[in-house]
Order: sequence, then C-alpha cells, then structure tokens
Amino acid sequence: MRNILVTNALPYANGPIHMGHLLGYIQADIWVRAMRAMGHDVTYVCADDAHGTAIMLRAEANGISPEAQIANVQKEHMRDFDGFGVHFDHYDSTNSDANKARSQEIYIKNREAGNIAVRPVTQLFDPEKGMFLSDRFIKGTCPKCKAEDQYGDSCEVCGTTYNATELLNPKSTLSGAAPVEKSSDHYFFKLPNFGQYLQKWTRDEGRLPVSIANKLDEWFEAGLADWDISRDAPYFGFEIPDAPNKYFYVWVDAPIGYMSSFENYIKTKRPELCFEDYWKKDSKNEVYHFIGKDIVYFHALFWPAMLEGANYRTPTGLFVNGFLTVNGQKMSKSRGTFIKAETYLEHLNPEYLRYYFASKLSDKVEDSDLNLDDFVQKVNSDLVGKVVNIASRCAKFINTKFDNKLSATCAEPELVQSFIDAGTSIAAQYEAREFSAAIREIMALADKANQYIDEKKPWALAKIEGEEQQVHDVCSVGINLFRQLAVYLAPVLPTLAQQVQDFLQLASFDFASRETILVGHEIALFQPLMQRVDPKAVAAMVDASKDSLAAPAEAPKAEKKKEKKSDKKAEPKVGEAEIIGIEDFMKVDLRVAEVLEAAHVEGSDKLLQLTLNVGETEPRNVFSGIREFYQPEDLKGKLVVMVANLAPRKMRFGISNGMVLAAGNGDGVWVISPESGAKPGDKVS
Repeated sequence: MRNILVTNALPYANGPIHMGHLLGYIQADIWVRAMRAMGHDVTYVCADDAHGTAIMLRAEANGISPEAQIANVQKEHMRDFDGFGVHFDHYDSTNSDANKARSQEIYIKNREAGNIAVRPVTQLFDPEKGMFLSDRFIKGTCPKCKAEDQYGDSCEVCGTTYNATELLNPKSTLSGAAPVEKSSDHYFFKLPNFGQYLQKWTRDEGRLPVSIANKLDEWFEAGLADWDISRDAPYFGFEIPDAPNKYFYVWVDAPIGYMSSFENYIKTKRPELCFEDYWKKDSKNEVYHFIGKDIVYFHALFWPAMLEGANYRTPTGLFVNGFLTVNGQKMSKSRGTFIKAETYLEHLNPEYLRYYFASKLSDKVEDSDLNLDDFVQKVNSDLVGKVVNIASRCAKFINTKFDNKLSATCAEPELVQSFIDAGTSIAAQYEAREFSAAIREIMALADKANQYIDEKKPWALAKIEGEEQQVHDVCSVGINLFRQLAVYLAPVLPTLAQQVQDFLQLASFDFASRETILVGHEIALFQPLMQRVDPKAVAAMVDASKDSLAAPAEAPKAEKKKEKKSDKKAEPKVGEAEIIGIEDFMKVDLRVAEVLEAAHVEGSDKLLQLTLNVGETEPRNVFSGIREFYQPEDLKGKLVVMVANLAPRKMRFGISNGMVLAAGNGDGVWVISPESGAKPGDKVS
C-alpha cells in the first residue's frame, strides 16, 4: 500500500466553476478513486484561492467584506464539486490561520537562507483609485508587435512578456485613468539561486511531462529572474513579516495552501496522520498536483524552489491537463458554450460528463474538445446501449424466473476469467492516467459481453420448454460480466457503481473484489440505471448558457427566405448523377485507417459503428452500412481506406465523421483495404 497526497489547482474565489475547470478536477477525482480501488491510502485535498486584488475589488463592488465574498463563493464551489462527484477529503481556504502561519514560516526560512532581496520598484499607480496596479488591471499596446488591448504582463498576440511599465499607452481597467509611475520597496525571491537545482529537478524521471520539461528549458536558456513576491496595501492577503503594509503576492500563499489544507485535514479528521511524514525532506510518501498547463510556471519553478529553500520535500510529480474547447472552439458566452457547472447540473446527469472527459483524457498535455453531438452519441451508445443494456437484458430473467438468484455454477468460466484478467491492464492504464485507453478496453469488453448474449439469445430460449437452466446460466454469466464492467467504470461513474453495488448486494466494489465469480448469489430487483441523453436537454443547457447581450441579432425573416431561395442549387433528377469537375475530385482526402472497435448499432439492421485510428490525436467515429456483409469481429484490427475530409454527418445514432470505402458487384460488398505496409494516417493516392 502506498501513501499518497493528491491536490488540485486551487479555484479562484471570485467566480463560478465552469466546464473548463471541471476537466482537471474530474481527472484528479477519477485517479484518486482508481488508486483507492487498488488498495492505496490516498488523501485528496483542495482549497479556494482566496487572496488578491481581484477579490478585494469584487467584494467592494458587491458591497460586502472580502471574507464574506470568499465564504459565499466557497459554498458555491463546494456545491458544484459535490454535484459532479468530485469528493475532496477536505476543502479549505487559503485565508486560514494555518496557511498564514505556514506561509510566514516558509518565507522566514528562505529569508534566513539568503533567498530574499529588497529593492525599490517603479510601478504604475492609479491616481483615481489610489493603488498600485497589478498586471491584470492594466491594458495597453504591446511594446513589440504593437497589438492593442493587451494586459500588463504579456501579449496574447505575439507571446512576448514584459514589465507593465513597458506597455505603450497604458490605461487602468479599474478607472480608465492613465496610470502614473511611482516607486515602492518590493520583496523578491531569488529564483536564480535555484537554477541548477531546478534544471535537474524538472528532468527527474516522472516528475513532469516531457513536453513541459522541454518548454521550461526556454526559461533556463533565457535566464531565471528574481520573483516579485510582495504587493502594496490596499491588498487582501497575508502581511509579510517585519514589513508593514506589504503583503504576500497571491501566488506565494496559494500553493502553500496545499500544505495547510492537508494540515487542517489532519487536525479535524485524521489525527493519526503526521504532517511531517508527507512533507519532510526525505519523505517516502507521494505528493501529486493536478494542474492546468497555464500555471505550470508557478508549480514547476517557484513552488519547488520555495520548498527547497525552506527545507521541505517537493512534489513527486505534476500531472498537467490542457485546455477545454467546446465544439472545436474556445468557450463562448454568445454561442452558449461557456457552460457553468451549475447550469450543466440543472439539465444533465453529471456522470455523462465524467465519462466523456475520461474517454478523452490521457497522460499527454493535450487540449480536449467537448463536442456536444459526439457527447450525446458516445454516452448513449457506450453507457446505455452497451453497458447498462447487459444488465437490463439479463436481470429481468433472474428476478422473475429464478427467485433473484444466480446459477449455482458458472457456465462460462473462461469468458468470465478473461474479463477478470483484463483488470490488470485496465488498472495500469488508470494509474498511468491513460483514461481513454482504459475506456476503450472496457468498451471492448462490453461489446464482447453483448456479443455473447446476442449469440445465446436468452429471450428466445425462455420460450422453449426445457431450456430454463440454459436461460439461468446465460443470464448469470451476463450479470457477472456486467459486474466486472461496473467495477472497472467505478472510478469514472461512482454513482452508477454504487447503484450497481446495491443491485448486486456486494459488500465491496474495489478492484480486488472482481476476483470472485458470483455463483448462487442473490441479487436485488433491477431498477433502471441510466437514461439516454436527450439532445433537447443539451440544447436547453446551451440556450441557458447564452449571454443574451452578446448574442448576434437575427436577420429579418423575409431576408432569410430570400437568401435561402437564391442560394438553392438545382438538384439532379432521379437517375441522374451530379457532375463534378476533376478539381473537386482531387479535393477528396483518402487516408488509411485502422479499425480499433466495431459494434452493431442498436435500432439499425444496416449500420456498423466503427472507431477508426486515422493517425490523429483522437479516433474517429464512423457509421457504415455494411452490417449485412460484415460482423464487428471481422473488422477489428483491419486496415481500411476512408474519406477523411468529408463533412461530419449528423445521424439518428450520432455523428459520423468520415466514410469507409467499399465496393460491390451484386453478390456482395467488400471493404477496400490499402496496400501492405500501410500505416494509419497514410495518404492514399
């Protein structure tokens, strides 16, 4: 058993949780649950990042104290996390006595070690507000590329970083006044003192994603600079020891909040734990931070340097996630894709989103896309059509014909054992944060279970006299296979897992519990476990998320009709082919694709659903009308040729993102395969 402390990036206490935030929190929660299911002792803590000028100003605008402001937001954050099944052992605030004491201690230790410097700094000062302006409250023209409306620390257009005093034509975003330059003593953390240490630390195996370590090399090559860790009054935060009216910059005490949250957890809930066992220099226990890629700089340079300077251990590893887009674009209030956690919960089951994110996430620092059409299709196909469907097909026979008891023996021990054995690789994928790979393997097992039930047809056997035992055996095997799938999905779908555990009347649902095959076991009456995603609910959520002030005005209806009529193309008559030129034909992009998964489409006798590797980051979903000629097992692992640049087509069963090429001669249809030696993503000419 390993002792592990896990933290998430601290949400800022001046606004709501939205879908982009949830990506990282759901990722961490899944990992925590998976590691616990494997038998490890995992402590999971977080806190609201509660300091800074922004919070002070928000409280002022709301007519309340900063303390009341952060208390109100913390309640909302905790409500939203709980709604999505993100269950911290302890959720704290950085505005705590423990965090103040720990922050001052770490600062003093670094000061005594010679890692703090004091020198005057010229800053921009808002004469109307009577305060120095942090970078986020200054906008102007980039001194390098001359892009306008850029913040006071970096340019979003050319990526240049600079001091706010270098900004051209600066304006205060608080008052609109032109700021003036003013000098004040500031306190600095001597980051260059840790240059060699950090270069080695960032390259320690397993500490950081390789792509992040490579990116940090740019900072080392440019040369590390002292870090300004102080802010002048007025400021909502902790006062620096022996420095009246000087406050710690929010990024000093925010990561220390990981330590103080754990400290408060021990005091209030688990006094048997020892703080030093996790944070002392030579600790063998593990500490991991789940963070977004936008705050890597603070966590991979400043944070370990501060800890090293104060003689504390540093994190075992940083797990970094990318940004979230919705429908392939940046989240937008005008399009209704800037979706708050609260809004989502008003319309949809949170476990839908947990599953969809899990199906996208890996250990790589990649952006994820929440495609709402694909979201509906994937949840309905995988969770409802595959997983829950197994239980609903089998449980009714066990409940109604066999007194709620499974067969006394397992009729398919090798099949059930293969599902049990798969848990080893699935557990390894969870631990490596390769959630998408784990989901693919679980869904492959679900396909296998459904194939078994389809072949045995217990509903048909039940109509034949003398086949009662066969029905009992087949449905009991089905329930056992369903149990394995539910155990493997439990870290992703904790609510569903609890419902299944209650239905199966099992004392334990951890990974080890799967080793026992259920024979002669009594189950409860089956209750519906999960409903299909209603596209209307998704549309309502998007509509509720739209900023009506930002939404574009609609064109008058008469003009719309006119445009529609003038743009309409004459369609070819029946029997005629629409003629295209060679230029159009040359635009067709033919690519080699590997069939990762193939499955029947519930409700269609013509379609197969194919999951294709086209050499891209994410596999593609394609529906193909070849079910009459192919079974799913005939295609899995096969190389095919597909049209890769066909516009996605919305079908009743989901989105089809491409087309697999096939040819027929009247006797049958054959999928076209590429030449030997071809690889997924290769262009076909």
